[in-house]
Amino acid sequence: MIRTTEEACVSLSEHSIEFQRYDHPPVATCEEAALHMRGVPGMGAKNLFLRNKKGDRYFLVTVGEEIRVDLRSLSELLGVGRLSFASADRLERQLGVQPGAVTILALVNDSDGLVTAFMDRALAEAPLMQCHPMENTASVVIRPADVMSYLGRHGKGVTVIDVPALP
Repeated sequence: MIRTTEEACVSLSEHSIEFQRYDHPPVATCEEAALHMRGVPGMGAKNLFLRNKKGDRYFLVTVGEEIRVDLRSLSELLGVGRLSFASADRLERQLGVQPGAVTILALVNDSDGLVTAFMDRALAEAPLMQCHPMENTASVVIRPADVMSYLGRHGKGVTVIDVPALP
């Protein structure tokens, strides 16, 4: 399991993925991260770790940091019952990260294969994105296509969709 920024950066490098690392104080929200990443290229990413009502399916939804996701419409789009945020315990168990450090890169830690990942089309088509490398004390700037390639090399797929947003 990849748990630290150092381990994530080493893994990205071992897979010949280009990225730029930016260290910053711990951040718990996208707004806090944006303050430290001002002037840095790339679209900031927000990650929602969700579960279905039964708690037997998990979803990682990655969108641009400014998007307010419409969970009801997303539930309908995905054809699942009501979606809600998964607990910190479930997040740790499935993805090996803490709240505030959720990242699409943590999908590599889903050894049970219970997490289905989606990325909003606008973020997937951005030239660069910003995301945490497992901990909220750093961010990496990376091409979304390289994120998909990296995850694919770990046997993980990400489906690109138009994530419904609230006005």
